[in-house]
Amino acid sequence: MYKKFIHFRVVAALGVATTLAVASPAMAKISAEEAARLGGPELTPVGAERAGNADGTIPAWDGGLSQPPANYVEGERLVDPYPQDEPLFTITAANVDEHANKLSPGQVAMFKRYPDTYRMRVFPTRRSATHPKVEQDATAVGAQQVELAEGGNGLVNLYGQGAAAFPIPKQGVEVIWNHVTRYRNNAGLKRRYTQIPVQANGNFAPVLFEDESIPVARMDDGEYPNRLFVFLQRVLAPARLEGDVLLVHENIDQVAEPRKAWVYNAGQRRVRLAPNIAYDGPGTASDGLRTADDLDMFNGAPDRYEWELVGKKELYIPYNSFDLRRGDLSYKDIIQPGHMNPEYLRYELHRVWVVESRLKEGARHIYARRTFYVDEDSWQISVIDHYDGRGELWKMKEGHNMMHYQVSVPWLAAESLHDLVSGRYIVIGLDNEEKGYQYDFGYRGNYSDFTPSALRRAGRR
Repeated sequence: MYKKFIHFRVVAALGVATTLAVASPAMAKISAEEAARLGGPELTPVGAERAGNADGTIPAWDGGLSQPPANYVEGERLVDPYPQDEPLFTITAANVDEHANKLSPGQVAMFKRYPDTYRMRVFPTRRSATHPKVEQDATAVGAQQVELAEGGNGLVNLYGQGAAAFPIPKQGVEVIWNHVTRYRNNAGLKRRYTQIPVQANGNFAPVLFEDESIPVARMDDGEYPNRLFVFLQRVLAPARLEGDVLLVHENIDQVAEPRKAWVYNAGQRRVRLAPNIAYDGPGTASDGLRTADDLDMFNGAPDRYEWELVGKKELYIPYNSFDLRRGDLSYKDIIQPGHMNPEYLRYELHRVWVVESRLKEGARHIYARRTFYVDEDSWQISVIDHYDGRGELWKMKEGHNMMHYQVSVPWLAAESLHDLVSGRYIVIGLDNEEKGYQYDFGYRGNYSDFTPSALRRAGRR
């Protein structure tokens, strides 16, 4: 039977409250006095500092990139809104120590690992991130309702949250929840992109995916109040993987109700449960280069870690990465041994929230510690340093931020995860060799398309 989905932001507009977890809250919602700071002279509507920094290298937020540039053509690839910008300077292995106070340890390690080829072009800071006004206005309202469930493993009253559930965070896990539940439009999404595992010598074989998802806070009959979204992923290429399908029912409190995942194997023509699509289970078709919870920088349950909110710092992070989505580039233009071509990467100085996560005693994960650097304007994780069980720096991940300005959605042009030991890396999100713009933000799907019984129909062979 067809079931209509109502996103929690739509529900909020109708004045309907939805409880998404039933555990007793561990942290009270913010007060009306705190919420009144949002959108005022001190804070932006989503909780970032409105002012620039003291030396002027970070400007004040002026509303972000709320309109497409004049040369943008609707339905076609996004164009760079800042084509006139030139690099202010370039960081190399020769001068990296001079800039280390504005780099993460993992970023510094990239210069040491690839001293002859890696560099970072630093551009003027453009605080382009923004959200629709209805989402900005809803942030202050939602922040007075949303609470952490006990242990921080879920959320209570996640409705009308706007662009961030916790715009004035007091705990590290709140910052992570802001990333996980951040605004990515009110409707469904359909997109096509590649995942490219790269060997140390630069050899690679792209895997082409097509995703469909619906962000769901509740169904109209309230049957699944703990559901965050449903997600279907098809493999379109290469031929050996073509037709494989992954289905995920993503829950909010995954301790109370674990994520449900199923896979359809085209060769075997069978559907099976996939309980390893979580935590440090291997990422789909990633050649062992990422874990399940590496996708989208971080996803899933936070329960295996202790989270510490360290504070804020200024960091050079990938931003306004429109060059990575250019249609006149091939993957060979971008992919090089060790790292992507620096000529197509753009870094800017931004303020980020710093969150430390350490594996709880008795918990299991290949990453014993992760340090997250979260962009204050978009609430997207922009850099992560990963440490192994010995406490040694192991991997560095970057989220290459960009604006889908025609719909006011901040997201990522690509994610890159680098194994600093083996020299291999993986890039997720490139679509340069596909025709046209690959995101359909107006996608409408039926729940009947996101059930295990529908998986076999979704297979391509």
